[in-house]
Amino acid sequence: MINFLKKLMIKNEEQLEPLELRNKYGVICGIAGIIINIFLFIIKFIAGIISNSIAISADAFNNLGDVGSSVITLLGFKLSSKKADPDHPFGHGRIEYISGLIVSMMIILMGFELFTSSVKKVIHPEITQFNITIAIILIVSIVLKIYIYSFNIKIGKKINSSAMIATAKDSLSDTISTITVLLSGIISYFTTLNIDGYVGVLVSIFIFYSGIQATIETINPLLGQAPEREFVEKLMNIVNKHEYVLGTHDLIVHDYGPGRIMISLHVEVPADGNILEMHDEIDNIEKELKEELKCSAVVHMDPVETQNSQVDELKTITTNILSSIDKKLSMHDFRIVPGSTHTNILFDVVIPYDFQLSKIDLYNMISKELTAIDSNFCVIIDFDVNYINID
Repeated sequence: MINFLKKLMIKNEEQLEPLELRNKYGVICGIAGIIINIFLFIIKFIAGIISNSIAISADAFNNLGDVGSSVITLLGFKLSSKKADPDHPFGHGRIEYISGLIVSMMIILMGFELFTSSVKKVIHPEITQFNITIAIILIVSIVLKIYIYSFNIKIGKKINSSAMIATAKDSLSDTISTITVLLSGIISYFTTLNIDGYVGVLVSIFIFYSGIQATIETINPLLGQAPEREFVEKLMNIVNKHEYVLGTHDLIVHDYGPGRIMISLHVEVPADGNILEMHDEIDNIEKELKEELKCSAVVHMDPVETQNSQVDELKTITTNILSSIDKKLSMHDFRIVPGSTHTNILFDVVIPYDFQLSKIDLYNMISKELTAIDSNFCVIIDFDVNYINID
């Protein structure tokens, strides 16, 4: 089905813009999910009525919920592809995350409703019927759910869609649920045990858990999660290969939806370098980041002294002081400004999230060590946060 829809909807794939191609893949997976899940709901709903099984009925309504999920995901891809406008200059990409959040809320609600129905069946059990036809229906459901999982996980990774990957994981949990229902039917057929209500409870817990997982995966980008390690490593490799780059800091990655990433970054360059050549180098870095990572980049140039022995010596001493306090502490933008009565020592310190000391205590510890070297030193520190959260 996926290959058929792909041939029908995608012509000249290599000539399409990345966001346009991404949207088409999202629509294809959404349509396939709707068609397959409607079919599964119908056959399992009929099987649930025939067998009088709450577990099979619960599994059927889980598929109906998946239809709604696919519809919302489909709408999310369509709306997120809208172009930027004056009120939304960064585009509408985060609608995809919002649609994923709505889907996860639906899954949680469905799990809760099915849990209450199953508990009632546990308290007031009813005789269920199981036969070869119902078994075949459940086996077909398992095969189709594995198929949905396979194409969603494959395309989700290809286009980097957290919503689609969440859908794939939901399909995997549905597969486990249906296998459990099938085993329940087989047990009830060959024994006198009536575990239908208990299996319904188990299925509802699977559904509820998958909803929680989907919620976490879709809400993190909305809250502003740290960029992936692979993305940061590619970025640093692009930046650090340039001749004038001595170091980098203050990297911030802003995610406004898939394919709509903005980067701000500070790059240290030699203070005695040719300003025009270095500026041209920075422009080249911004262009390379845009071309290779498909993002907009703003790179700030920080000049640092490289031929001053006093600066080098004090910088090494300060680095050792920070390391003695906590090896996770780091610094940048170290400079010295001599004056007639005192000498300013200025630098920024990056504090890890799990650091225990207050900024005042940390400042006093660093200042005490440096002023012990020379009482005329005036220590000025700005404290930063590491926004990429990668060791």
